[in-house]
Formats: sequence, structure tokens, C-alpha cells
Amino acid sequence: MVNLLLFFLICSFKGLVALTSTALSWARHPTDKISSSYLFWSLWLISLGQGGYNPSLQAFGADQIANDDELPSTQYEKKSNKKSSFFQWWYFGICGGSLAGVTVMSYIQDTFGWVLGFAIPTVAMVASIFLFWCGGRIYAYKQDDAISEKPSRDIVRSIKEALSRLTSSRITLSNNNPEVVELELQEKPLCQNPGSTEGSKEGPCSGISYLVENGKVVSRLFPIWTMLLMFAVIFQQPATFFTKQGMTMKRNVGSTFKIPPATLQSAITVSIILLMPFYDALLIPFTRDRKGIRVTQRMGVGMVLSVVAMVIAAVVETKRLEISQKMDPGLETEVPLSIFWLLPQYILLGISDIFTVVGMQEFFYGEVPVRMRTMGIALYTSVFGVGSFLSALLISLVEYFTASRGKGKSWFSDDMRESRLDKYYWLLALLSVLSLVFYVIFCNFFVSRSSDLDNENQARGRGRPGL
Repeated sequence: MVNLLLFFLICSFKGLVALTSTALSWARHPTDKISSSYLFWSLWLISLGQGGYNPSLQAFGADQIANDDELPSTQYEKKSNKKSSFFQWWYFGICGGSLAGVTVMSYIQDTFGWVLGFAIPTVAMVASIFLFWCGGRIYAYKQDDAISEKPSRDIVRSIKEALSRLTSSRITLSNNNPEVVELELQEKPLCQNPGSTEGSKEGPCSGISYLVENGKVVSRLFPIWTMLLMFAVIFQQPATFFTKQGMTMKRNVGSTFKIPPATLQSAITVSIILLMPFYDALLIPFTRDRKGIRVTQRMGVGMVLSVVAMVIAAVVETKRLEISQKMDPGLETEVPLSIFWLLPQYILLGISDIFTVVGMQEFFYGEVPVRMRTMGIALYTSVFGVGSFLSALLISLVEYFTASRGKGKSWFSDDMRESRLDKYYWLLALLSVLSLVFYVIFCNFFVSRSSDLDNENQARGRGRPGL
């Protein structure tokens, strides 16, 4: 695991070096044309590295917690809250780094240039790789004994052996009696029973069994994963349409300074940083004393808060449109409505992140076996990746039905006096409510791994002979 993490970390580091060198070349020779392919490959290396080490590093960090190997985090939190605290403070650290990036690094890039702005993260990446490598001897390495240490090799080997068995099987016709056709098939089975001990670790079908078992785990989580996509769609709004709203509103602070609209995105991060200690120190112990609160329930609370945020965003946008339609378009370009009216929706989304994002990390990590911990975190990160594509698809569909086909104007018109972002926000709120309803239904039928383990232990206890 450490070698794999180092590989992806080094990929990201190489991408940062390439990006810094590109900025340096442009600074020294601004008139020269820099190949876009070089910039593309540097960004591709950074993306490859982040896509590899983000889920793996988080799962590996959670595995370092001692004496908590197979504790499913979806059970009422009576036994331990160490894993829960780890995910909370992990997300706290991510938000702290994000806040430093959008504030300190943005200031350095605007003031001292892009070269220094890219060089500082590169140096920080080198330091982090070195520190991570130094701790290689003290890390805890956890492996599920039920699978091979090299499942990829077993999968390839099992496919080859299964194909060879298929090609070597013979179908013959009896020559003694032409009226009777007998099919003689080899009686050797292509695969052992996946539940048997012979096919679990060794044999030609161990890789196939590995794939089948992993598929079963993912299929259990897929309905809930699907219902979380609308939360990820809402997660895309602050960087897009919320910022577009803010550009038309009154942004003055004092007589000269104007707030950049994108700066309000830091309100989400600040609210997470300020409220996360409160969440960890007060809310979780409070709910644990009252029979606990499940991870799925915490995610549901965050989804409800995201719906409320979209309702507030729709109401504020409706008010902005009412004021803008009364203005003279030739004389006034800024709506006399303070940009701080957008703060409640930003803050609510930050609070919803604490419940849902942290809960998603715990849920997908705790509901998979040890061998799939990295895949569990990857399922969590894929929610936001797929949600981003789903958001783009939804915007394209709305654009098609509101502008391309009808005589009406697009909801996303460049003229903010004619756009109808309020309707789009109401649509997101409605879709989120529907998603929340199905989420509650799926959670009611969902059986967590902790319940399965409890049932197995009770069955084993009843099956033991009396002493």
C-alpha cells in the first residue's frame, strides 16, 4: 500500500513540477508560444496522482487506528468513536488546506506571480512525500485473510484457466447407434463453490470469486450511492451560479473595496472549520448518550439542510430579479441588494457538508470489508465526480427545453435580468426532496454489516453445545 501511495504522490509531484516549469517559461519568455500539450500532461499527472492517493491515503490513515479493525461505523456509536473522529478531523484538515489555497495562495499568485504560487505547493508536496516515506516502518498494514495478497494476478489466472477448460471440453456423438445421440461432457466443474474453502484462497476460481464478492458489496451500496448524487449536484452550485448571482449584487465594503463574488465560497469552508469542533465535542457525545445517531441519519440531516439552502437561494434570487426588473438597464448594472444576502445559503451548505460528507466517508468505509476499504472511499469520492457530470447534464437538458425548443428565454441567460435561476433552484430543491424520500426508503431496507455480524454471532452462540 505504501509503495502504491508513493507512486501516486510522485505522479502528482511530477505534475506540479511540470506546471511550475511551464509558468516559469512563460514568465521568462512571455512572447513565446508554450505548447498546450505540455500543460495538459502536467494537469493530467496531477489529476492521476490525486485520483490515486485521495481514496487510498484516507483508507490507509483510518486503518492506522488500533483495535478497531472491523468495527462498522454504521452501528449506533456505543463501542468507539475513534473512526468517526478520524473522518471528522480528516475533513477538517482538507477544509483548512482549501481555505489556505483560496486565500493565502490566491494572494501570493496575484501579488508575486504564478511561478511562486505553483512552487510553494510543489515544495510542500516534496516535504509531505518525505514525511510519509519516513513513517513506512511504523505503519499498520491490514490485510483480509480471506483473499489472496495479489487478487489481480489471481483474476487473470482464473480467466485463463476457465477459458482453457472451456476450449478443452469435448462434445462427441455416439457411433454405435446413429439414432441415439449422446452428448458426452466432461464432468469436471469449471469452478468450485465460491463459498467453499477450496475456492476461497487458492484454485483457478479464486479471482472470479473475488470479483463476485466485491460486486455483491458494491450492489448493496449502489441504491444509497445513487440517492446521494443530488447532494453532489447541489455541491456544484457555489462555484457556478451562486458566484454568477453575486456578480450582479452590491459588493461594496466601505467606499472603495469590493468583495470578489468567488470569495463567498470560503464561507462554506469557514463554517466547516468553525463548527467541526462543536460537532465533534458536543453533538456526537450528546446523541451517543441518547442511544446514538446512525451515519445514515446524519447524512439525511445534511441532505435536508441542502434542500433548505436551495429554497433560500431561490427566494433570494426571486427578490433579486424583482429589484433588477425595476431598474433602468441603461444606467444601472448593479442590483442594490447586498451580496451578504447570499451568506445563509453558503453557510447552510457548509453545515450540510459536516453531516453528509463526513457521514459518507464513514458509511462507505465501514460498509465494506477490509480488502475493499480503498474502494469504499473511492465510492465516496465518485459521488462528487458523477454528480458533477450529472449537474452538467441537467443544465444541458434545462437549456434545451427552455431555450432551444420553445419561444421562451433560457433560464441561464447571460443577461441576469432575464435569467431564471430561481426556477432552476426550485427544480434542484424538488429533485433533492424526491431523492431524499427514496433515500429514506432505501435506508429502512438497508441492513448494515454491523447487523449482519450481530446476527452471525447470535447464531453461533445458539449453535454451541452447553457447557
